[in-house]
Amino acid sequence: MQIIGPAKIIKVYIGDSDQWQGKPLYAAIVQRAHDMGMAGATVLHGLEGFGATSRIHTARILRLAQDLPVVIDIIDKPERIAAFLPILEEMVGEGLITVTDTEVVHYVANPVVPAK
Repeated sequence: MQIIGPAKIIKVYIGDSDQWQGKPLYAAIVQRAHDMGMAGATVLHGLEGFGATSRIHTARILRLAQDLPVVIDIIDKPERIAAFLPILEEMVGEGLITVTDTEVVHYVANPVVPAK
């Protein structure tokens, strides 16, 4: 896939204990993005944060080290992002989804070299 120029980034903010059909929500989102042929997705695990409930989740205090923040970045062409948003809205029960314009200046995968 070639992406150079205008693109969009979806950022999904959830907790690491969130589930979708019996598996971690972040893993389900990445799998769904992969299945749809999205250009890429990255899961970032946070050390501390709070959201709509205003409860601080932190790795510094053992008893609060549950449900730490997770951010999933998904980048692709604007029309592909638009098609993926309804799927995310269905999957993310509690969390935040944002979309931002961006410019891709370099996106190259190493070519697969056939075995000899």
